[in-house]
Amino acid sequence: MMELSDAASGAHAAEPAKPTDARAVAPAGWRRAAVVLLCLALAGSVLGFFGLLLVVGQLVIPGWVVGGVLLLAALILLVVDGVKRRGPSRAEGGSGRSRLPWTVKALAVLVVAASGFGAASDIGGVRYHVLSPAGGDGCRVVVREASFLFSGSGSAYAVGPSGLGWKASSWTADDGYQLVAGGDYELTWGPDGGLLTFRDTSDPVWPSLHEVGC
Repeated sequence: MMELSDAASGAHAAEPAKPTDARAVAPAGWRRAAVVLLCLALAGSVLGFFGLLLVVGQLVIPGWVVGGVLLLAALILLVVDGVKRRGPSRAEGGSGRSRLPWTVKALAVLVVAASGFGAASDIGGVRYHVLSPAGGDGCRVVVREASFLFSGSGSAYAVGPSGLGWKASSWTADDGYQLVAGGDYELTWGPDGGLLTFRDTSDPVWPSLHEVGC
């Protein structure tokens, strides 16, 4: 019995290890990076609704644009991940496809919805302006103006040296008039921050004074 047992164990030990399909052992780093980008994209799009924007030089980038760019980068990573994770082909007895978890799909759908809603809110007569001068501490003021039919509105954003800006104030104007685009404003800076003042115009604006500080 001892000899038979030893012979059997030797036979098992002599069996060669089964080869591993390299396509099925793709690194998870691509998918993890894509999920991180999707989370950042969703955060950027949602925070855009609450007054977040990014300013690079004289270029104003709303939150929904940040979310859209990160979404595109995440989709590229997911495509690369799918190629690397692709299993055996149909000829080899497999499906040839790599399934994406439903949580990742749901996250991508949320980002698309949030970015799309933000883009829709900027369609039409919406303009962004980076005002001069800047404050002594590097603080700047960005204005978003919108008009629709006979109504107009605007928002002032305080942008710090990092380029991130948050909504600081807002106003409404009659007849869809855009005061900053028309040059009917004055921006001054003092020890406590900036003061945006709208000059007297034929179209009422309320309120006409807006304090902005970083």
